[in-house]
Amino acid sequence: MTQTLLIELLTEELPPKALAKLGAAFAAGIVNGLKSRDFLEADSVATPFASPRRLAVSITKVRATSPDKSIREKVLPVAVALDAHGNPTAPLAKKLAALGFPDLQVADLERAQDGKAESFFYTYTAAGSALQSGLQAALEESVAKLPIPKVMSYQRPDGSTVQFVRPAHSLIALHGATVIPLTLLGLTASNVSEGHRFLTAPGQRMVTIADADSYAATLEGAGKVLASVEQRKEKIRAELLAKAGSDTVLMPEALLDEVAALVEWPVVYECKFEEEYLAVPQECLILTMQTNQKYFALTDSKGKLRSRFLIVSNIATDTPAAIIDGNERVVRPRLSDAKFFFEQDRKKTLESRLPLLEKIVYHNKLGTQAARGERVAKLAAFIAAAIGGDAALATRAAKLSKADLVTEMVGEFPELQGIMGTYYARNDGEHEDVALAASEHYQPRFAGDALPTTVTGTAVALADKLETLVGIWAIGLAPTGDKDPFALRRHALGVLRMLIEKRLPLAISTLLAQAAALFGDVAGFKDPSAEVTVFMIDRLRGILRERGFSPNEIEAVVAQNPDRLDDIVQRLEAVQAFAALPESASLAAANKRITNILKKNEEALAATGGAGVNSALLQDVAEKNLHAAVVRVLPQVDAAFAQGDFTGTLKTLAQLRDDVDAFFNDVMVMAEDVALRNNRLALLSSLHGMLNRVADISKLAA
Repeated sequence: MTQTLLIELLTEELPPKALAKLGAAFAAGIVNGLKSRDFLEADSVATPFASPRRLAVSITKVRATSPDKSIREKVLPVAVALDAHGNPTAPLAKKLAALGFPDLQVADLERAQDGKAESFFYTYTAAGSALQSGLQAALEESVAKLPIPKVMSYQRPDGSTVQFVRPAHSLIALHGATVIPLTLLGLTASNVSEGHRFLTAPGQRMVTIADADSYAATLEGAGKVLASVEQRKEKIRAELLAKAGSDTVLMPEALLDEVAALVEWPVVYECKFEEEYLAVPQECLILTMQTNQKYFALTDSKGKLRSRFLIVSNIATDTPAAIIDGNERVVRPRLSDAKFFFEQDRKKTLESRLPLLEKIVYHNKLGTQAARGERVAKLAAFIAAAIGGDAALATRAAKLSKADLVTEMVGEFPELQGIMGTYYARNDGEHEDVALAASEHYQPRFAGDALPTTVTGTAVALADKLETLVGIWAIGLAPTGDKDPFALRRHALGVLRMLIEKRLPLAISTLLAQAAALFGDVAGFKDPSAEVTVFMIDRLRGILRERGFSPNEIEAVVAQNPDRLDDIVQRLEAVQAFAALPESASLAAANKRITNILKKNEEALAATGGAGVNSALLQDVAEKNLHAAVVRVLPQVDAAFAQGDFTGTLKTLAQLRDDVDAFFNDVMVMAEDVALRNNRLALLSSLHGMLNRVADISKLAA
């Protein structure tokens, strides 16, 4: 017989940022423990619950007793179990006793091949076990493996010391309506939980759960507790949207998750602050509300911050004035601090702060932030000139880009670095490109983030990331496994995205060489450009896969070790279009064969001094036809390639299929006559160069 199982562990308030993981791990551990002990049906469904004061899981179709099992036990090798006369040995008797079958005879055992030797086996039926024993073990295993941020030690009323993430108060274990007498953390299971601390009367706080299936509904109705973290999160989202009205509510998923982990019965109320604070950059106000108070800011249709905001309370009341007033009083000092920092910061220019960067060590092997700023400025000037920008503006922007690190506002809110630099640069009367570069040089900050909008911002962003890649790699801090403390993977992806999406005419080798040259005064510096290039190309493969290109299509382009990426997407699109042609498979296979032939005859080709095809030495009809086709198609290929029409280039090559196939069917490349052989190799070399103009199409045959 199967019934729904419920396990609930009631505790003091759990760490909100860890609640979702704790809830999922608690449920998964119990499910896996029961599954491995065969207490679950194939279609059993588990529902995890987690609130600020409880971890729980409900599992449908849980067996009261696990099924009987047929077990085939290896006893001993025959050579050990029987003596030279075929009689049972003492080790056999000892083994059978240890297995719990002291009365078994040799005739009761199965004799079967076991590898190269024979062994005795015994097959028996083991009776299933009761749910209590299996569940007790599964519960203990689950709790032992919880991802607890920090373990607490506390005393139980009986004086015993217990360790857990927070003090535990009660345990529920219900199979249907039956209480399973489990024990955990000094607690014995019952069917009684506890309702909301404030929304239930003290005498009515204890909530009896009649059966496992009614757990969530009973807690919600009698206990004023929404046990599901997802249900609370969606209730919060819906109420925030309803309260926002025509305004837009800023509700990052991380903030929603954290707030949902702080309340058991979420209710949204509207609060306000004084209009004077709107003179402060809204990013500052939004951040302090979200980070320090867990409030939700509102913006109007133009994205401008409103002076009203939303809070999520754990108390439902018809007279929320005290709650609203209390939260408004709490946020006011935070906004005042932000206003004070902003006003104080504006009294000093960014340029006047630059000497302070000389006191900030970037890395003890790479110098200070000031030294780093000089390196980035030189590289930014080079890049700006190469992409049609203003080198002087790029230099200025790079030098000022880190100055906001020593402002009061960024000291309080590090997340605002760059953003505040833009505000302060505008306040100082700097060129708009210089101001924008203060924030844009951090872009892209994460996958899918926007790229810099200005040429100056792009130059500084590239320089900043390249300087980091080369410098950090050179001192032996390349990423290893999941360790990447200087975010070199993110920096590499940012560089690649800018080169690709902005179609910048910059060679990776040149950029890395320029970056490496900046570290000439760093003791023991070893140029890591070769390693960084391999690292970046590997990241490039990932970017291209995300764009929907297949591994073979990507390798067709990447195998040519592209140094510039401004046309790589167009090349890949051309390869993709070529791969769809009926002629592509044959030409790809032929190109692979040509590549192998030429590789084996590199010395012979080198000895000819790069001499072209001698038409007088062409003998077979197939090689004459192929040569004629190459001569005919080459101008078309050259013209299409020169215009950047990579798709047209590859499609033009499709005309060669029949002649290429005929050549390999009818012509022996490796003829005994050296002159004839070299002439045929020269023909294949010219064909190979044309076939691989856009990409190595042989990779399509892989």
